[in-house]
Amino acid sequence: MRTRMWGRRLRRNPLRRRSDVVEAWTVLAVAVLLLLGAPLLGAATAWWSHGEARATAAEQQAERHRVRAAVVGTAPDALPSVQTGGEYSYRATVRWSTPDGDERSTTARVPAGTRHGDTVEVWLDSRGRGVPPPVADAAVWQHSVTIGACTTLGTALTVLLAHCAVRKVALRHRMAEWERDWALTEPRWTHRRA
Repeated sequence: MRTRMWGRRLRRNPLRRRSDVVEAWTVLAVAVLLLLGAPLLGAATAWWSHGEARATAAEQQAERHRVRAAVVGTAPDALPSVQTGGEYSYRATVRWSTPDGDERSTTARVPAGTRHGDTVEVWLDSRGRGVPPPVADAAVWQHSVTIGACTTLGTALTVLLAHCAVRKVALRHRMAEWERDWALTEPRWTHRRA
């Protein structure tokens, strides 16, 4: 017949050591931290990073604007310099007209295969310099989920490493307690003098 072992380390037992109690409470704390603490910390971090990323995206949306510009530079002879969104791009000089009628030019990234005279859409900052497009909502969500997942995973790993350290110390104390008790019990069993 098999007996139940629920809470065997917490109940009154003559073989129970203080290290057993510490280990039992540590297991309970680790379970709570892994099941509740790590996900809650990850969600809170994701929520915070989502707010920060949305603020950055809103700032970029307010600062940057898109214009249609004509390419006045020539394509480079070398390979394209940057791959953006699955297609290569390179830097070229573009010219556009402001609402006042002034002609302006700057260097901006244009898609590969663009020739002199082609019209492209480029993003400019408040000073008229070519900049990347503002951060999209999908990138904000991707950033938030990544930060939350990494925080959850990092917290879980930290908790598990701390649990391993506590178990190692508890095992060392348990073995020392058993050794001390065996030194008292062995002479009675083996009839040897200590």
